[in-house]
Amino acid sequence: MSSCCNGGAGWPEPVVRVQAVSDTCGATIPERYVKPPSERPSLLAPAAEPVNNIPVVDLSLPDADGTARAVAEASREWGFFQVLNHGVRPELLRRARSAWRGFFKQPADVRERYANSPATYEGYGSRLGTAKGGPLDWGDYYFLHLLPPALKSHDKWPSLPPTLRETTEEYAEEVVQLCRRVMKVLSRGLGLDDGMLQAAFGGEGGEGACLRINFYPRCPQPELTLGVASHSDPGGMTMLLVDDHIRGLQVRRAGQWITVDPVPGAFIVNIGDQIQGKRNSDRQK
Repeated sequence: MSSCCNGGAGWPEPVVRVQAVSDTCGATIPERYVKPPSERPSLLAPAAEPVNNIPVVDLSLPDADGTARAVAEASREWGFFQVLNHGVRPELLRRARSAWRGFFKQPADVRERYANSPATYEGYGSRLGTAKGGPLDWGDYYFLHLLPPALKSHDKWPSLPPTLRETTEEYAEEVVQLCRRVMKVLSRGLGLDDGMLQAAFGGEGGEGACLRINFYPRCPQPELTLGVASHSDPGGMTMLLVDDHIRGLQVRRAGQWITVDPVPGAFIVNIGDQIQGKRNSDRQK
């Protein structure tokens, strides 16, 4: 049985787990999860949606300068792109997805051992920066610090399922290396020294990195809510691994929400506010 809520842990009101709401709400979602009409996900049929998708960049192509130009152009024109042949092992992607699905399948009392608080957000959560009585997103999450090492604490990483900590450590190492690689490619594409952007974020080992795993339970009225409301990422760069073949992520360009067609095995790169200099909006329907 799912626990309905966490007692508060410093939040302005008790935190309700969306997973528990999904298990008990029947055919109607609670009012606090219903978005205003202007913020609801697009109901257009796929054929009626904008046909231009975010760019796809193959990092394995031999033309390094051409790849750098493609990354810079995608970052400048869209702020989003997908990367293929990125060097993160496919079997590791499968293991990471499986391990974290395993965590969210644990009994509620096991998950609640890792409940987070507004002090750091690190751990198991269901709200982020929401005022008392404010609107809520249809999703739970787990947030972890990876870098710098002083902030990293394996005690805050779930111990179940048994493979989760080791798998997450491997995944984090390879994704951080991918971020550094894309930083160098983007620097070159902008006409800078390869290490310029990396140096601006503290150099290798001095940068900050975190991991957020989003979990979207079954929703009886998906047309009324969002898994993650419209937002921009405040950091330098986000590497987003989505479920293959699920069209949930939307990005905003030229006043339109465009549903991303995820390429199996690809990462979606979001150039954050600190590099972009403007807000790139995305949301999860």
